[in-house]
Amino acid sequence: MTVCNACRYCEQYCPVFPAMEQRATFAKADLVYLANLCHNCGECLYACQYAPPHEFGINVPRTLAEIRLESYEEYCWPAFMGTAFRRSGIATALLLAAAFSAILFVATFGQNPAAFNQAAPAGDFYNVIPHVVMVTLFGGVGLYVVAAIAIGVRRFRREVGLAAPMFNRRALRDVFTLRHLHTTGVDCTSGEEARSPWRRWFHHCTFYGFLLCFASTSVAAVYHTVFGWFAPYAYTSIPVLLGTVGGVGLLIGPAGLLALRRQRDPALSAGQQQGLDESFIALLLLTSLTGLVLLVLRNQSVMAALLIVHLGAVLALFLTLPYGKFVHGIYRTAALVKFGRES
Repeated sequence: MTVCNACRYCEQYCPVFPAMEQRATFAKADLVYLANLCHNCGECLYACQYAPPHEFGINVPRTLAEIRLESYEEYCWPAFMGTAFRRSGIATALLLAAAFSAILFVATFGQNPAAFNQAAPAGDFYNVIPHVVMVTLFGGVGLYVVAAIAIGVRRFRREVGLAAPMFNRRALRDVFTLRHLHTTGVDCTSGEEARSPWRRWFHHCTFYGFLLCFASTSVAAVYHTVFGWFAPYAYTSIPVLLGTVGGVGLLIGPAGLLALRRQRDPALSAGQQQGLDESFIALLLLTSLTGLVLLVLRNQSVMAALLIVHLGAVLALFLTLPYGKFVHGIYRTAALVKFGRES
């Protein structure tokens, strides 16, 4: 960082370098802030005259990626779950989803074995798992996840010196447009002299797909509790339309990001972060795929089994949110808010 601050060749690429130039020395808090401000576009690696094979061996994207991962581990709650960030992998994610599905299957079969042999369930999910059970289970998990993420964000804000409220118009614009993924140009870097807009577009599909699925669930909850309109809802209803579009986005985005990860220059990221990224992508893919299949086959006898597999994937995704790649979006938003206030 000291060498970069003296060189300043990369100051036009992203917010990291203007933020760096405001600092004469770099304490831990400064490095954590800069690391989470970095969008890992990679331009600075290929522009750096001190990058390998130079004897300085400066690799800003990898260095900041390593610091980011350490910050996720340090600020998570409870603290012993910090090791989950390094143990993540596709196999771990799939096993976790399978385990939750098995638990739900055993519990459901024990209480309502007839749910698995009905000829025409007619899309009634609550006939398989009662509404009160589903709300209690996912409500409890949701409260835990929100509490864990809130504590982590509070620790991060305290470390980097970001006072409340976490609002800044410029930061929100940067978050919703993801404009720093393509630096000063129009395309993202995947390797030296290799650029395309796909990384940004797939991030958009994932981000907005997730928001639409959340909106779908929220609208359905209002329908049920406020208006007394019970599921199943028509294919043309607002919850189903929002969920379908969001599910398609969550299918296209993560699948594209997973494919791009296999093609991207490994020098741009920390090796230990691969499992963290891919496990989160795998759970997003599994959740969206099982959800869309469930929607198509909700009136078939296989609905009960599909519902349990889908809920197992959703439960695994929820419980890993505070200990997976999901937190990077929240910490990066906080870093952008701090940058917006400083600049």
